[in-house]
Amino acid sequence: ISIPRYQYSMLILTFFCYMTYHLSRKPFSVVKSELHQNCTKLPFNSTFWPGDKPSGNHSKNGTWCDFPPFDKSNYKGLFGDLDSAFLLTYAIGMFFSGMIAERVSLRYFLSIGMILCGIFTSMFGLGYFGGIHSLAFYLVSQVLNGLTQTSGWPGVVTCVGNWFGKQRRGLIMGIWNSHTSFGNILGSVIASIFVGYSWGLSFIVPGIIIATMGVICFLLMSNANSTSESDVINGSEPTSYNSTDDSEEQPEVESKPIGFIGALRIPGVIEFSLCLLFAKLVSYTFLFWLPFYLKSTSKYESSLNATMAGLMSTLFDIGGIFGGITAGLLSDHSGACATTCSLMLLYVSLPQMYLFNTYASVSTTVSITLLIITGAFVNGPYALITTAVSADLGTHEVLKGNAKALSTVTAIIDGTGSIGAAIGPYLTGVISKTGWKSVFYMLIAANFSAMILLLRLVKKEVVE
Repeated sequence: ISIPRYQYSMLILTFFCYMTYHLSRKPFSVVKSELHQNCTKLPFNSTFWPGDKPSGNHSKNGTWCDFPPFDKSNYKGLFGDLDSAFLLTYAIGMFFSGMIAERVSLRYFLSIGMILCGIFTSMFGLGYFGGIHSLAFYLVSQVLNGLTQTSGWPGVVTCVGNWFGKQRRGLIMGIWNSHTSFGNILGSVIASIFVGYSWGLSFIVPGIIIATMGVICFLLMSNANSTSESDVINGSEPTSYNSTDDSEEQPEVESKPIGFIGALRIPGVIEFSLCLLFAKLVSYTFLFWLPFYLKSTSKYESSLNATMAGLMSTLFDIGGIFGGITAGLLSDHSGACATTCSLMLLYVSLPQMYLFNTYASVSTTVSITLLIITGAFVNGPYALITTAVSADLGTHEVLKGNAKALSTVTAIIDGTGSIGAAIGPYLTGVISKTGWKSVFYMLIAANFSAMILLLRLVKKEVVE
């Protein structure tokens, strides 16, 4: 069986696997604007929500169309709490999932993880049909979903990283990493289709999709597909496919799973991890709040409903596709990942955020253009660090051929980044009460901090 065939089949399979992970994360950002809206503009309907109605006459205070418990004045804070419940659990679980992924079959790890993600994503939507108005129910569903979502990234990056050497890794993984943006786009579209009349389906349909993909992954991914032998990293045929005589000639390589402290000692892991903390803070703030921002601000409120806001937010992810590929190309040609990330972060941290917040309302054309450009520069560094950089560090020369470090390194970098992903949406829920301009100041500061953290590595790349 030829190596190229397995390489590209692995790319395709893991692409669709992780696309469904992001697809299942997107619904809440679209549904937010439906859970709490301006009810005074809508004709009263006493049967607006299915299931049991909460006590109290909500029609008198203009909140009849809001879904309890999000009908209160602190609804933005509650949205932030739900975001944080998902993302903090995801961040904490990520530090453990990488070490687990190094020690178990990735086929089972990914398949079971996706099926559980489907169950817990659907759980949130069932609250709509069951008329459940307990905040605790939705917090629990977010916590369980965040925990099972950690199965995705260490698994797919290890599969792909072990099947491709360092040559053109930036371009290959830049293209492959577009699964994140495609997942966000499809998740937004699917959620937007149902949000206007039955938002529970905005969660249940993506839940069914990722669970189905988990079954497909189990059927198509053999244990050999997810091998982590060092000879695969070097571009030769994996031991699993060699004949008995050939396998006896393979050099013995130390392949004990690396520990947490050992992974931190790999040069560049700490810097890129902390950089990703701030970069992912920005990316996930857009991921979780952009549709709500587009609909709720005075710039867009008169012309966008929840469906249109969700669809318009996909332009940000379309830009992210081009940004990830561009960052990979520049990294391959320059051999300077840190410099590539720093230049993109510098541009987005100051001029682009200012332009987006100030001029996005000038016209539809300007708004579309700024959404695409902002998406490209926000997701470019984020995509490069989580893919090519993680794979490079997980196969660093200091490991001396040990291939069982990739999942752990990937999990440390993405887990640290996920702490920022949890902080950003939560702070947005708090800060947005004082105005969206304050939120953009926070995003500018975060991007600038991410750039500063890479300066030592940039200096090293320039000198060498």
